[in-house]
Amino acid sequence: MDILPAVEGGFGDPVFNAQTVFRAMMDAMARPGRVMPLPASLASPPAPLSAIAGAVALTLCDHDTPIWLDAALAANRAVRDWLGFHAGMPVVQVPAEAHFALVAQPGELIAIDNFSQGTQEYPDRSATLILQVDSLSQGPRLKLAGPGIESFATLAPTPLPRHFAEQWKGNNQRFPRGIDVVLAAPEGVACLPRTTRIAPMES
Repeated sequence: MDILPAVEGGFGDPVFNAQTVFRAMMDAMARPGRVMPLPASLASPPAPLSAIAGAVALTLCDHDTPIWLDAALAANRAVRDWLGFHAGMPVVQVPAEAHFALVAQPGELIAIDNFSQGTQEYPDRSATLILQVDSLSQGPRLKLAGPGIESFATLAPTPLPRHFAEQWKGNNQRFPRGIDVVLAAPEGVACLPRTTRIAPMES
C-alpha cells in the first residue's frame, strides 16, 4: 500500500506551525467575528480536507481527543490516514463522544445539539466544531454580539449548517454548556464561542 499520501503534507515545523495556528485561534476566540489570517502553506492534506481546516485539526487534536468526521471526510481513506498519521486522534462514530468534529460540508451537517454540550459542572467537556467554509465574507451577513465584541461585529461565512442562527440561539440558552465553533476558510480562521449571540442582518 502506498503510504506517501498519509506521510506527506503535515506541518513542516510542527512546533512552530502549531503555535502559529493556536495563537490565531486564541485571538479569534477572544475577538469573535475577527478574521485571523493564516498561510495555506502550513499543511497540505488530501482533498476534500482544506489546508486551513487540516492545520486547525493538527493543532487541536491528538491521541487523547476523539474526533468525529462528517460523511465527506469519513468516507475518504486518504483523509483518515493523514489525520491518523500526523495527529493520531481516534475517530468516533457517535457525535456525542467527540471532543472535536471536523466538517467539510457544513451545509449537510446534522443538528449541532447532537454533539457533546458538556455539563453544568464541567462545561469544558463540550465539543468544538471545525467547519470548513469557502469564505468568511461572501455569505449572508451575521451580526455578532457578546463578550470580546465592543458593540457588534459582522461576519459572512458560507456555507453554514441549515438554520444556523436558530440552532445557535439554542446553543446560547444552554450556557455554560454548549459547543464552540472554529470557521476555517482560505483567508484564515474566525471563531464563534458559545457566548456569542448571532442574528441575521437586514438586507
